[in-house]
Amino acid sequence: MPMQVELVSPEKILWSGEAEMVITRTMGGGDIAFLPGHAPFVGALGIGAMTIRPTDGNDEHVAVHGGFVEVSNNTVTILSDVAEMQDHIDHDRAVRAKEAAEAELRKEHDREADAQLRRAEVRLEVHAR
Repeated sequence: MPMQVELVSPEKILWSGEAEMVITRTMGGGDIAFLPGHAPFVGALGIGAMTIRPTDGNDEHVAVHGGFVEVSNNTVTILSDVAEMQDHIDHDRAVRAKEAAEAELRKEHDREADAQLRRAEVRLEVHAR
């Protein structure tokens, strides 16, 4: 029996449907996989790649940049500050962002530049899948 999955950003619903599995990265907890019937769960999302395995078997890959995940009653709800579906990622823009963050980090260690670099790396990772 599949579970219902909703991926929501502040602007719109990015993905909604039935899935067999969701794998995402939580803050400080590493990657976690949710399968149908998973126990209730609430967690903060880190910057990372997410995979949604719909019932049709064609994985959806998403770059997620923070937010929350809730699992309840066989439903996984992902509320993301910023999330980008694989086919909406601009590869060239991600490369430029990565290079800019790396240049900034060569000058001084900065938390925002660290986060910018991680977001760019995740975009490139998801784009390459």
